[in-house]
Amino acid sequence: MSPEILKIFILTAFSTFIAFGITPMLINFLYKHKLGKQIRTESKAPVFFNLHKKKEGTPTMGGIIIWATLLIVMIITYLLNIIFPGTYLAILNFFSRSQTLLPLGALVASALAGLLDDYLGVKRIGKNGGGLSIVQRLLIYIGISLIGALWFYFKLDWDILHVPFVGNFNIGWLIIPIFTLVVTSVSFSVNETDGLDGLAGGLLLISFAAFGTISFLQGRYDLAVFCSVIVGALVTFLWFNIPPARFFMGDTGSMSLGVTLGVIAMLTNTLLYLPLIAGIFLLESLSVVVQLSYKKLNNGRKLFRSTPIHHHFEAIGWSEPKIVMRAWLLGGIASVITLIIYLFDKGI
Repeated sequence: MSPEILKIFILTAFSTFIAFGITPMLINFLYKHKLGKQIRTESKAPVFFNLHKKKEGTPTMGGIIIWATLLIVMIITYLLNIIFPGTYLAILNFFSRSQTLLPLGALVASALAGLLDDYLGVKRIGKNGGGLSIVQRLLIYIGISLIGALWFYFKLDWDILHVPFVGNFNIGWLIIPIFTLVVTSVSFSVNETDGLDGLAGGLLLISFAAFGTISFLQGRYDLAVFCSVIVGALVTFLWFNIPPARFFMGDTGSMSLGVTLGVIAMLTNTLLYLPLIAGIFLLESLSVVVQLSYKKLNNGRKLFRSTPIHHHFEAIGWSEPKIVMRAWLLGGIASVITLIIYLFDKGI
């Protein structure tokens, strides 16, 4: 077994172990301080309220587990590299300027913004029952994405866009608005998908596993490990989040992981594969846009009973586990198809 594969296996297992260790403490903290999810009022979202009123009070901010685990594992392996240079322990370090610094910075920045949003929502601070508005969230997404795009272009000197089965194209500064648009769109889409127990978590696990595989095939081993550590933490999250969920991911998880997913798609130059890997996420956000547009054009009438579209399926009688499992299956199939196309594209 190659050292790179062994490193991925070890740190994925270590990540899962760390996450399992900190999760009970986080759950106790969230319950003790009554940091529970506040459901939108019946007058503002009657269908959603009737479907989810039983979940009110369930702790949110569970996404802390995922990014905290990543930080813990990264700090430990980085210190091992400093304390035991030139040894097998030093090899475990996966912090690198060219591969993992940008997604790490984007993840931490968006996680903190999401954490603030979750706290405001729990305390009902802000409009519409508390939390940041959609406009405020989008501005945060755009701000973080733009900073990442500037780093991507000026610091990593990246201006190439790959078109599958065609080739690479130098597009110069245009990579900046493309990067910003992609990361903003993916982060918004993941945030919209986080509405059922395990839905976003399972789809994110599948997506990061796919991008980890692509990173490995490209020889970006540190980035592959970065993805695998997130996968390990998501395994733990899903263990506690399968219905009935002990806690919710919250914006601190969905915002940060959505931003990071978009960044990794750009770092691996697989932007045009993203609609397949993240297809369910994009479908969720598209349903919201279509619903709003339809209502404006048809005097407030709805196309769907509720959006994002997973709530529509709930409203027509599908059980929550059925929706989640089918979404996972579709996400898994899409990711496998993507990897097959990628292998053909690269001639592997």
